[in-house]
Amino acid sequence: MSAPEIRVFNTMQQDKVPLRPLTPGKLGVYVCGPTVYSYIHIGNARTFTSFDTIVRYLRFRGFDVKYVRNFTDVDDKIIKAAHETGEDPIQLADRFVKEFERDVGQLRLLKPDVSPRVSETIPEIVALIEKLVSRGVAYESKGDVYFEVRKYDGYLKLSKRKLDDLMTGGGEREIVHEDQKRDPMDFALWKAAKPGEPSWPSPWGAGRPGWHIECSAMSAKYLGESFDLHGGGLDLIFPHHENEIAQSEAASGKTMCECWMHGGFLDLEGAKMSKSLGNVVRLRDALQQVDAEGLRYFFLSTHYRQALAFGEKALHDAEARVEYFYETLKKVDERVTGKDFGTGPLHVDPAKYLGEFDQAMSDDFNFPGALGALSGLFAEMNLLTDKPPVKDKALVGRTLVALRDVATKIASALGLFESVPSEWLLGRRDRQVKSKGLDAARIEEMIKARNDARAAKNFAESDRIRAEAKAMGVEIMDSPAGTTWKVAS
Repeated sequence: MSAPEIRVFNTMQQDKVPLRPLTPGKLGVYVCGPTVYSYIHIGNARTFTSFDTIVRYLRFRGFDVKYVRNFTDVDDKIIKAAHETGEDPIQLADRFVKEFERDVGQLRLLKPDVSPRVSETIPEIVALIEKLVSRGVAYESKGDVYFEVRKYDGYLKLSKRKLDDLMTGGGEREIVHEDQKRDPMDFALWKAAKPGEPSWPSPWGAGRPGWHIECSAMSAKYLGESFDLHGGGLDLIFPHHENEIAQSEAASGKTMCECWMHGGFLDLEGAKMSKSLGNVVRLRDALQQVDAEGLRYFFLSTHYRQALAFGEKALHDAEARVEYFYETLKKVDERVTGKDFGTGPLHVDPAKYLGEFDQAMSDDFNFPGALGALSGLFAEMNLLTDKPPVKDKALVGRTLVALRDVATKIASALGLFESVPSEWLLGRRDRQVKSKGLDAARIEEMIKARNDARAAKNFAESDRIRAEAKAMGVEIMDSPAGTTWKVAS
């Protein structure tokens, strides 16, 4: 069965379009990375997890993906934060780059093929600005350089806004340095140096780049003047991505990107989570409440373009669901590891679940649909381990081995279930024991006493100990491999 055509929602066209690589078999993907002036919050973490999963799936489908995600390490917010702490702005940014990588590593985000920094791309930025000035779409003013928006006919084609509406305040955009501009809506490509700010030499004097030109230069440097996919959060459509398009296409005369993708917001109490609004939950703080894999599963529980409501219950429900998956994998591994079930027919066709997964992900990367296919596969494995519908043990064993292999492939494409099941389950149990103040040593003593009672056929005492454990919030589990326990959800 051939894999379905991948269709992606393109913000530019406001519709799902077939994914048609500029170079067959290859894809260039650029995702706007963090502005590193503070710790990453979980709203950003959701966006980066979404595009990490998209890249994983594209590679799963056989595409040679070049994945670029930048660091904005030169920016007004970084300068402000550095002044508050007394640090050098570039050193502060470098510190938060390291903190970002440490935090997102827990979510198992793939390392991009390239992670460029603005501070390392200044020559390309200056060259791009020079090209825009030479083409008459940018101009110098008091050491600053501005892009003249009315010289670019396609301005606002991504956001579908009207320039006159923005001029009257309908665009929610702050207009600064109006006295230096030919038009209030012109935006900065280069900012003249100020005391205490990082700066570099340029044809217009010492200064630093504006925000938008940075991504235009970095994407062109590593992916070319035209590439396949550009991603980011919904809040980047205007002005950032709109201005990227204007700069890049005015300079090259080519379409900058074939498909623009934007991820939905993470909502906290009905409001978009953002550092500027002050209603943030830092990723590292969230990971004190929930396992990293549980948080990743939570992010994937809603389509990447839709809003996702953040709450403690939703986080813990996601972690409980991950626990179910790992418990299933542990049971299957105990049943099949080291055993030879021979060759022959299977009870079910594992390709069925692979097909359902592909159908979901090919339809604009439908994460919940993909998790649904995975859930069906795990339900089948649970049925075959707990209550097999056929008596042929070899048939059941072969089927479990085949299903386990497909489960591994699907989970890897989603960035899930890559830990050793027993180790992950013990880690979760340890966290729950600590959070609920349980005495693990006492529980182990109870398990031993119950095992002794069962060996002596004192089933009344065995049942009493089980009931005592249950009252403590502990579930005792017996299996062919022995007796274990977990904290009841």
